[in-house]
Amino acid sequence: MEETNTATEELSITPRGKIPQEAVQGRNMIAVASGKGGVGKTWFSITLAQALSGMRCKTLLFDGDLGLANVDIQLGLMVPHDLGSVITGEKTLNQIISHSNTGRFDVIAGRSGSAGLASMPIGRLQILGEDLSLISNSYDKVILDMGAGVERPIRMLSSLARKIIVICTEEPTSLTDAYAYIKIMTMQYPEHDINIVVNQANSEREGQRTYETLLKACQNFLHITPPLLGIIRRDTRVRDSIRNQLPLISRYPTSDAAADVIKIAKRLLAE
Repeated sequence: MEETNTATEELSITPRGKIPQEAVQGRNMIAVASGKGGVGKTWFSITLAQALSGMRCKTLLFDGDLGLANVDIQLGLMVPHDLGSVITGEKTLNQIISHSNTGRFDVIAGRSGSAGLASMPIGRLQILGEDLSLISNSYDKVILDMGAGVERPIRMLSSLARKIIVICTEEPTSLTDAYAYIKIMTMQYPEHDINIVVNQANSEREGQRTYETLLKACQNFLHITPPLLGIIRRDTRVRDSIRNQLPLISRYPTSDAAADVIKIAKRLLAE
């Protein structure tokens, strides 16, 4: 497994209460959510972070899924500290930043099997969000890999980012849960920019059909039109890269799925 180098560069953090306007607005933050597990959300977050890093963006990947945290596992990282140490008060957020040499981006790892985030008092959750906003000022892009579901902690952390990417597949349960997440976030945070990514599509045409199914529900019942950010084709090499704990772009840089995520990264930077 890959050894990590804890970030040695001192982060420039302003005093609490004086958050830079850029960080407050979350313009450099991207929340990745799904409403349902098992749709490739964490894999997409890792691959997107690597794609952005390859485009000379200093990138941080935050694993916000404490219940099933696996960013470090998929990357083959051995992190000395994770988000659990922050929740217990042993470490500050900037003290647990690790670096993926393979992916060439920084990581804040979660703690698998912990219910700490779900049970964290709202006040402490707000402080965590504030600290993350401060740290984000030292990066070009910060990707928040959110847990599945629509619980309040997930919504609060998702709201830090102005842009939210909702991952879905053609499975009916995936579409239903993605719609539920979009509905609640739209009602609570109407100013946020919600985008759709269809994963594991058999073809571009099938992916477009999946998007149109979700879009129709959003237009009919929520009166919104979330744009399609991209379609990721089904690729057997994704599973192989996860099994070998290597980012897809490193192991299979010319694969279909890698090309699709790189295209999404380019669109994000073009915006």
